[in-house]
Amino acid sequence: MKLVIISDAWRPQVNGVVRTLERVSAELIALGDEVEVIGPDRFRSFAMPGYADIRLAFHPRPALEAMLLAMRPDALHVATEGPLGMAARAIAARQGWRFTTSFHTRFAEYITARTGIPPGVIWTLLRRFHNSGAGTFAATPSLQEELRGRGFRRVLPWTRGVDLALFREGARDAWEGLPRPIFLYAGRVAIEKNIAAFLDLDLPGTKVVVGDGPQRPSLQSRHPSVHFAGWRHGEELAQAYRGADVMVFPSRTDTFGLVLLEAMACGTPVAAYPVMGPRDVVGPGGVLDEDLRRACLAALDVPRGAARSQAEGFSWPACAAAFRAQLVGREPDRDAPGLLTAAE
Repeated sequence: MKLVIISDAWRPQVNGVVRTLERVSAELIALGDEVEVIGPDRFRSFAMPGYADIRLAFHPRPALEAMLLAMRPDALHVATEGPLGMAARAIAARQGWRFTTSFHTRFAEYITARTGIPPGVIWTLLRRFHNSGAGTFAATPSLQEELRGRGFRRVLPWTRGVDLALFREGARDAWEGLPRPIFLYAGRVAIEKNIAAFLDLDLPGTKVVVGDGPQRPSLQSRHPSVHFAGWRHGEELAQAYRGADVMVFPSRTDTFGLVLLEAMACGTPVAAYPVMGPRDVVGPGGVLDEDLRRACLAALDVPRGAARSQAEGFSWPACAAAFRAQLVGREPDRDAPGLLTAAE
C-alpha cells in the first residue's frame, strides 16, 4: 500500500503525535508498505504564536496539491487540524478523494487557555473538519465516547504503543546527588500541561522537569528549587524515567499521554488526576486522585513491577496494525485489498 500521512506536527517537533507517526510509519514500512509523511518542513513556515519552536506551513495548498497528485497514494490520512490538515481536507474535497483523520489534541481547551475563545466555537470547527472524512481515529474509550457525544459521526479505536526494549527497568542512577524521592515531569513545558499544579505541591525530595517550552522561563524563575533538565531523548530519556521514584502527570487535557507508558515501562509509577488519558492508561501502574499531592505520595508505594506490567499491554505493532486496518481507499472504485470502504 502507498500511504500518505499529512501532519502539522512533525520533525523537528518533539511530542506524542510525532513519536506516534514515526513509529507507525516505521512499522508499516517494515511490513512492505510505502509511507510518506508530509509535514511543515517541506513548506515555507512561520512560528506558532506563543510557541516559537513549532513551525506551521504558510499557504501550503498549491504545493501540497501538486505533491499529492504526483504521489497518487492508495490511502490518505490527515493527522492534524492545522494549516496542512485544512489544506489536505480542501484538496480531497476538490479531487473527490476519501481520507481518514485522527484526533490527537484537545485544541478547543488549548486555544481557550491561550486566547480566551470559547471552546464551543472550536469544537464546532473540529467536528466539521473530522466529519468530512471517512472516519476519525481516537486513542482511548473515554475520548471515543466524548467525541461521539459531541457529534463526531464515525469514531474508530486506535490505541498507542511503547518501545519496551528501550524503556525498561534497570540502573536508577540518573539523578544521583539529588535528594530523594525524585518526582519527575516529562514533556512540553507549556501552559496547557498544567505543570504549575505539580511544581506548587509541597513534596519531599526533589522535583525534576525533563523537557522544554515557552513556559519554562517563568516556571524556572518561580521555582528555583526545581531541577530543569531540558530535553532528553532515547536512552537518556529512559534513564531519566528509571531514575525517578514517581512520574507526575498534571495535565487535565491530554488525550492519551505517551509519557505515561514510557515511564511505567521503566518501572516508574504514575501520579495523575483521574481524567481522560491517565484514566484509560495507568491502571495498577500508578495512583489517580483529584488531590495530586496525595496521588504523588501514594504512588511511592506502587511496586515498580506493577508499573512495568501495565505498560507491557501496549505495543507499536498492534498500534500500527489497527491504524492500517481502518484506512480507506483514496477513491471508492480503487480500494486497496484489506482497506475499508466508506460503507463498511
